[in-house]
Amino acid sequence: MKQGIFINWLLFILLACIWGSSFILMKEGMVSLSPIEVASLRIVTAGLVLLPLAIKGFRKISGKNFGLVFLSGLLGSLLPAYLFCFAETRVDSALAGTLNSLTPVFAILSGIYFFKQKVSKWKVVGVIIAFVGSVLLLGKPGFGETSQIVFALLIVLATMMYGVNVNLVHRYLHHCNAIDIVSVAMVLCALPAFFVLGSSGFFERNFDPSLFYSISAAVVLGTLGTALASILFYILIKRSGIVFSSMVTYLIPFVANGWGLWLGEQVGWLDIICLIVILAGVYLVNRREPEDIVSLGVREI
Repeated sequence: MKQGIFINWLLFILLACIWGSSFILMKEGMVSLSPIEVASLRIVTAGLVLLPLAIKGFRKISGKNFGLVFLSGLLGSLLPAYLFCFAETRVDSALAGTLNSLTPVFAILSGIYFFKQKVSKWKVVGVIIAFVGSVLLLGKPGFGETSQIVFALLIVLATMMYGVNVNLVHRYLHHCNAIDIVSVAMVLCALPAFFVLGSSGFFERNFDPSLFYSISAAVVLGTLGTALASILFYILIKRSGIVFSSMVTYLIPFVANGWGLWLGEQVGWLDIICLIVILAGVYLVNRREPEDIVSLGVREI
C-alpha cells in the first residue's frame, strides 16, 4: 500500500517537473530556431515516439471517430504548440507557465457555452477569481506594452483550446481509450507539422553547436513534455483517480516560475501573488460536487 502511494506521488512530481519545464524548453529551443520550427519539431517528435501505440490505436478507433480525434489533436496539441512558441518570443516562460493554469477555467466556460453544462455558483466564483488574477498579472508594472499583452493573450487562446478539447473528448470520445486518442491524434497532427517544418527551411539549415542545442531542446520537449507526459498522466489517473491527478495543475506554474528565476527572468512578488490568486480560482473551479458530470483535464493531450 505504502509503495503504491509512493509511486503515485513519484509520478505526480515527475509530471509536474516535466510539464513545468516545457515552457523553458520552448524558450531554449528558440535560441537558434524559429517558433514555427520548435513547435513543428515538438509535434513531429511526439508523433514518432507515440507511433507504436498509434498503430494499435488505429485499429481500435472507428472510422467515424477519426475526424473527432484529429480535431482533438488540433485543439489539444497542434495549434497550442504554435501559439505558445509565438507568445514566448515576447513573454517570459514563467508567465507562460502561470497563464497555462487557466486551462481548467476554460474547461468550465466552454462546457457552459458550447456543451450546455450546468455548474455550481462556486465554480462561477472560481472563474471570476482566476480572471481577476490574470488581469492583475497582465496589468502589472513593466508589462504595459500592447504587444506584450497581445502575445500573452496567445497563451490565453491556447488554454481556451485546451478547455474546449477537454469537453470535446468527454462528450464525444469518452468510449475510446485515452492512450489510443492521444497516440492517434498526435500521429495525425505530426503529418501537417512535418509539412510545415519542411516548408520553414529547417532541412536546409547549416548545423552548428547552437542549432544542435535548440534542436535538442525541441526534441526533448516533444519526447518528454508531450508524448511521455501524456502516457504518465494516463497511468496516474488509472492508479489514483482524476481528483489526485488533476492537482498537478497547482504545481506546474511553480516549476515554470522556478526555471524562470534560475535563468534570470523577472519574477517578482506580484507575479507570485497573482499566481496564488489564479490558483485559488482554479481550486474552486476544480471542486468536485455530486452533480459534476465531467472531470477536468489539466493540459493538452
